[in-house]
Amino acid sequence: MENYAEQFISEQQIIIQLAVALLLGALTGLQRGWAARGQKPGERVAGIRTYSLVGLLGGIAALLSLKVTPWILPATLLAVCITAVMAYRVRMDHMRNYSITGIVGLLLTFCFGAVAVAVDIAVAATAAVITTIILDNKQEIHSALNRLQEHELDAALKLLLISVVMLPLLPNESIGPSNMLNPYEIWWMVVLIASISFVGYFAMRVGGTEKGILFTSLFAGLASSTALTLHFSRLARQTPVLSPLLASGILLACGTMYLRILLYCAMISPQLLGSLVLPVLAMTSVLYLPALLIWRTHHNGTKVEQPILHSNPLDLKSALVLGAVLSLILLMASVLQQWLGNTGIYLLATVSGITDVDAITLSLTRMSQMGLDSRTAIIGIIIAASVNNIMKAGMAVSLGGKAMLLRIALPIFMSLLAGLAVMLPAYTT
Repeated sequence: MENYAEQFISEQQIIIQLAVALLLGALTGLQRGWAARGQKPGERVAGIRTYSLVGLLGGIAALLSLKVTPWILPATLLAVCITAVMAYRVRMDHMRNYSITGIVGLLLTFCFGAVAVAVDIAVAATAAVITTIILDNKQEIHSALNRLQEHELDAALKLLLISVVMLPLLPNESIGPSNMLNPYEIWWMVVLIASISFVGYFAMRVGGTEKGILFTSLFAGLASSTALTLHFSRLARQTPVLSPLLASGILLACGTMYLRILLYCAMISPQLLGSLVLPVLAMTSVLYLPALLIWRTHHNGTKVEQPILHSNPLDLKSALVLGAVLSLILLMASVLQQWLGNTGIYLLATVSGITDVDAITLSLTRMSQMGLDSRTAIIGIIIAASVNNIMKAGMAVSLGGKAMLLRIALPIFMSLLAGLAVMLPAYTT
């Protein structure tokens, strides 16, 4: 009786797997048939019926390979490949279409059926859905490729170089004075900064100016809030009528910079996140609220040119310089802490925040994992971020004129006070 039950369950499982193989083929065939719906009957090499049967054939071939001989699966795949090539070759005599997407899709459909039976249904279904989405978005993919600029493709490839190729090659061990330097961790932080900047840049690039100041400013805070501040401040002087909207954009970018700090912290030292999140969110809110209020008051559908990010964060030379800066700040922080105690950390945070907040933030975040008191690390991060925003307020006022004084400098100063008001009670008890 038990053997009969086990056999029944096994047969049921096989039927389900073959049914899934058939449905996955139908899914791909549905898209291919819809794409070729304008062609007359007989002009299509393969439609929903053919793809469904090929998916089922893959499942049956995998089943026979498990039960009879392993050679059945590759032999059947080869037969499908030959048949598809011959069919597309005959079709090419009548329609000059050299695309092999249809052949690849047919072979993948066979493989989906085989995977559903021999490996895992979830894996097969995931691969089939992703493949169908790729096939269905031909125009969108080609359009995005046409809009891609040479330096953007170069930046993407360099991001892969510094992350996929270079990162695994670095030793994951502490070296140098006080064992402060870990080549793998330092370069991982470089990859983190480059990746976030990459996402921010392309979010602005894809959105375009039609998304307006809000969209551009939010994602500029991920890529380079300093670049946006310089750009919008100059525009404010040239076109005073846009000054309120541009001021709201600068505030949004400065606020997003604080959220970027939280992202760094979550990725590198999650234990700091609980203590850092309240002061950072308070500072962000004090910048976001007036920004949204100004935007809502003066918004009239005006579009502005996106800021030009002069420094490419994915440039290999820039990545190497950033790695060197991170190493230097880690060493200086160690030396200053031994010499001046926590005061040395705060002094370094102040000086570093004048030009850049990323390096000091990542350095203090990593040092908190190596024994630096979490309070000291958080205060240092807040100091660096506040100094950086104060410097941007100075840029906005000097380049954008007096109109920027109340709209930019005052909210940034209030943001600093809000951060202190939230942080100090917890650190003085």
